[in-house]
Amino acid sequence: MLDGILSGLSTAIMPTNLMMVMIGCFVGTFIGMLPGLGPISAIALMIPISYGLDPASGMILMAGVYYGAVFGGSTSSILINAPGCSSTVVTAFDGYPMAQKGQAGKALALAAYSSFTGGTLSAIMLLVAAPALAKVSLSFQSSDYFALMLVGLSAVAAFAGKGQVVKAWMMTVLGLMLSTVGIDKGVGVERFTFGLTDLMDGFSFLLLAMATFALGETLMGILKPEQDTREDEQRKMSDLGSMKITKEEVKEVAPVAVRSSILGFFTGVLPGAGATIAAFLSYGMERNLAPKEKKEEFGKGSIRGLVAPESANNAASSGSFVPLLTLGIPGSGTTAIMLGALIAYGIQPGPRLFVDHPDIFWSVIISMYFGNIVLVILNLPLIPYISKLLAVPRTVLMPMVLFFSITGVYLVSFNTVDVFIMILIAMVAIALRLANFPLAPLLLGFILGGMMEENLRRALMISDGELNFLWERPITLTFTAIAAIVLILPMVLSVINKVIRPKMALKS
Repeated sequence: MLDGILSGLSTAIMPTNLMMVMIGCFVGTFIGMLPGLGPISAIALMIPISYGLDPASGMILMAGVYYGAVFGGSTSSILINAPGCSSTVVTAFDGYPMAQKGQAGKALALAAYSSFTGGTLSAIMLLVAAPALAKVSLSFQSSDYFALMLVGLSAVAAFAGKGQVVKAWMMTVLGLMLSTVGIDKGVGVERFTFGLTDLMDGFSFLLLAMATFALGETLMGILKPEQDTREDEQRKMSDLGSMKITKEEVKEVAPVAVRSSILGFFTGVLPGAGATIAAFLSYGMERNLAPKEKKEEFGKGSIRGLVAPESANNAASSGSFVPLLTLGIPGSGTTAIMLGALIAYGIQPGPRLFVDHPDIFWSVIISMYFGNIVLVILNLPLIPYISKLLAVPRTVLMPMVLFFSITGVYLVSFNTVDVFIMILIAMVAIALRLANFPLAPLLLGFILGGMMEENLRRALMISDGELNFLWERPITLTFTAIAAIVLILPMVLSVINKVIRPKMALKS
């Protein structure tokens, strides 16, 4: 193993490969900033270029583009509430309110530091534990995955405001319902397509995310009264604010960044989980762990709510290389493209990759650490210039957001019907916003729905249709118990606050 690491290090520090890291990070960051394009589009653009390089350089370039795009995707989430990619949707929940308060500089700086923390910690964990983690991820069965998804859904209260838990559950159910549209993968039967061939593939997560956030935000801006959308808001939004982070804020967010990085990395290691789920899980975890006064800040510009998903999604991006390189299993659409690139090079990813091709395996992992340093050096000095995007008049900015949102969704499927569906969903999203329904649980339900159904079906087949699979395996039982506790805890605390505390106050 030590020989392999030294071989990878010597490959990673070659001038050509260091240049590939820089180019990948720069291109990825730029494409990640464009709403709706994201890492899949960025890597797809790099494939023709990578074929002219040797395998190690090609994979280093694509890895740089991947985490560069995730890093850059937070910029458009924070500044204009238009997520650059699906894994930065959660960043918009608190990043955008911070920008509206005139704290765009601080939000972008926190995102940069959090991304660096998540990327660095995950690169170190990847270096130390990659072969061992491959065995752990192989031990996960369908019942374990289903229980893990239950934990994710049980955290839905984290995305609800005060007294909105029921509304959050309703939106989660709607998200689960939307995930069933299309062809049933288990049986091959059409469901809820109403005879439309365009719905056979179902909805894409990007379409929902762009419709509910980017397009929804733009249309809401148009609906606002004139006095709210003119000079006053423009002046507040164009104010970069201080990029300085105080010692108190560092003390507050440092444990958050470490916890979220660890959670994000291990979520990324699980095949099929990915950076988006990691961001949602970390946000839910931090809101549940936060003290009462800090909990109320979530969704209104909480620095904890910004740091958690940014640390987690970058850590998960590195973690997703574990199943890709050690098992040959892509953890997301992005790593599926990278798997295709590896096979095109004539290299078969799998348990023997770090034995047969240690230079490729370890150089990609070591280059991630260099890449995170490059990203921080690249992005921090650019923050004052990037934030100038806020100074663009709304009459120019809104059409730009509309253009990139619609183009991003169209480029995923090259289907004009998706654009019309997106507009329709955006109109529904506006109605739900006006009725004070939280939209984040809708996305959480949608992204977990497909995987939950698939793993539930497999688990039921193994257990002959019985539900005893929920407690037969220790891992499944642990996750199920955590889900139950997280689900019941808000109700118990609510009862304590409403009934028990007033009685105790009267007695005293």
